Amino acid sequence: MDLSCFKAYDLRGRVPDQLNPELAERIGRAYVEVTGAKRVIVGYDIRLSSREIADALCSGLMAAGADVFDIGLCGTELVYFATSHYKMDGGIMVTASHNPRDHNGMKMVGPDSRPISSDNGLNDIRDRVPEPFGDAPEQGRYEPLEVVTAYIDHLLGYIAAGSLKPKTIVVNAGNGGAGLIVDELEQPLPFDFVKVHHQADGHFPNGVPNPILEENRAATADAVVEYGAAMGIAWDGDYDRCFFFDENGRFIEGYYIVGLLADQFLRKTGGGKVIHDPRLTWNTIDLVNAVGGEAIESKTGHAFIKQRMRDEDAVYGGEMSAHHYFRDFAYCDSGMIPWLLVAERLCQSGQTLSSLIDARIEAYPASGEINRTIDDPPKVIAAIEAKYSPGAKSVSHVDGASIEFDDWRFNLRMSNTEPVVRLNVESRGDIALMKEKTAELLAEMQRLNEEG
Repeated sequence: MDLSCFKAYDLRGRVPDQLNPELAERIGRAYVEVTGAKRVIVGYDIRLSSREIADALCSGLMAAGADVFDIGLCGTELVYFATSHYKMDGGIMVTASHNPRDHNGMKMVGPDSRPISSDNGLNDIRDRVPEPFGDAPEQGRYEPLEVVTAYIDHLLGYIAAGSLKPKTIVVNAGNGGAGLIVDELEQPLPFDFVKVHHQADGHFPNGVPNPILEENRAATADAVVEYGAAMGIAWDGDYDRCFFFDENGRFIEGYYIVGLLADQFLRKTGGGKVIHDPRLTWNTIDLVNAVGGEAIESKTGHAFIKQRMRDEDAVYGGEMSAHHYFRDFAYCDSGMIPWLLVAERLCQSGQTLSSLIDARIEAYPASGEINRTIDDPPKVIAAIEAKYSPGAKSVSHVDGASIEFDDWRFNLRMSNTEPVVRLNVESRGDIALMKEKTAELLAEMQRLNEEG
């Protein structure tokens, strides 16, 4: 039995050879046996194979004795929301997010929407799948559950509706599921939505929605300019990540959105802790400190950030990869809460998005994440660290190597899944220095790779 669809944090694989209804049914059974869950939320995305895989998964869950609450076609965050809101034992979302159209997968959570990954049950589920199963003495029951109404109410709780003003906003669902929620938000919000690639369509006629790829950004950027919109928002397929474009159609690096959201959130809460990843940090730390908050660094990755947020009781967590986490959202990531907060900020401040962001880019210019394929990543990272550590102000290993000087810093880390090294560089108010150090580090990485 091919179990290659089991990854570190979730399941992902090609349909039908790596993931299919037969395997999904067995995964449902194994999930119940390993977790002991009695009441489980199931949702699925707009991919063509999702409904069939979700149905088989439900059959397996019920055969093992769990009651299934089917929330239907949705985004990943609705499974997170429903699991915690209705105090279920767990939840499973059938989705492959931004992977190719012939792929599918699953994201699993336990009580309180705590992630189930390889270090806390996912490997046990994988190892249980090939073994024989018997049916539970009492079959679980099946119940459809409508959660969108409660979810929309929850979303609107993050913003002061009275402070919102009419604005034109471009929304690009990428033919994923986000458009269904935008339609629900149209009535209570005073915004005029320009809808791009809006219809949910698992054929992905405009390509698989993944706005982190530069080639996927033009449709949103062009519409912002054409309609004179206040901003543009684009989502990936299961809309747990959202991406921003300012009123000029410029794509905004996720790093600066983390700082903006931290600032906006802490103004509301009057302080608190914010968790951020180690790749780019200075802008976030500066903004958090300015409003009386405390910035705390965590290893990159949703399982690490969510756990650290719980440990610290942090109000917000953000990664430059466009994942944003909220304490009041069961410490989970949402692709809807961030843009509502940014829209609220634009209305309250009377400022444009570019003016809010430009000042931060000027204060802390950053390279953005640069990926390089390297034959021996650990060796290259160790050599770079040995060269740059002497004279550094600080060296940290929270995630890869973060090396800091008075006026610039960088983070170098390797991918968990491929022979790729990821570089991020930033400076204090000096674009030329940031560019010079980025070029210098890339050249050094190339030289070390060639020398082997």
